[in-house]
Amino acid sequence: MSGTPSPRLHLLGDAALLCELPAPATLVQQQRIWALARQAQQWPGVGETLPGMNNLTLTFDPTAIDLDTLAANVFEAWPKLAPGAVEGRLVEIPVAYGGEDGPDLANVAAHTGLTPAEVVRRHSGAEYVVYLLGFLPGFAFMGGLPPELATPRRAEPRTAVPARSVGIGGEQTGIYPLVSPGGWQLIGRTSLELFDPTAESPTLLRPGDRVRFVAESVQA
Repeated sequence: MSGTPSPRLHLLGDAALLCELPAPATLVQQQRIWALARQAQQWPGVGETLPGMNNLTLTFDPTAIDLDTLAANVFEAWPKLAPGAVEGRLVEIPVAYGGEDGPDLANVAAHTGLTPAEVVRRHSGAEYVVYLLGFLPGFAFMGGLPPELATPRRAEPRTAVPARSVGIGGEQTGIYPLVSPGGWQLIGRTSLELFDPTAESPTLLRPGDRVRFVAESVQA
């Protein structure tokens, strides 16, 4: 039987169904989302399966499958899912922490009651899992942030976050692949490109990948 609650279902328009799990997002719940997405791809009438953070959107053809049948498929499949982990790679990401590369490191330290050096030690000492890509091409939402480092987003978002900035937003960490507005607390920056539209694999990270940050330098 499933170790997580059954999803709540919400109709989006007349051709998409949102399957949503209650917070908090956990790796086990995300693995079940991935497993449901894999199974739903085999159902007649289902088009795209779009995993999100703690949710899955299924697009469907209303002329090929009705909503009640699709919902019944979800509820029948859910307790039988085998949520094995996606075969991800271990990716090491070098980071220059603090200073101009991480202007909010002091804010995170003040919020958590830790020194900037201890924030870096704990952030780089954890192993993260990419839950999904979204918001921007190649932007990886990662679970696994040590709970003591959780810090609310900035009250006033920046209009232009530098590309490759590493940030903390609530209970997650992530990397901005492109220059973008954003409200996450910026603690460092990597030299690696997260998104290259000309590459065979445009995004550096994929759902299921494990990530470790490597502190190359630290400035208070």
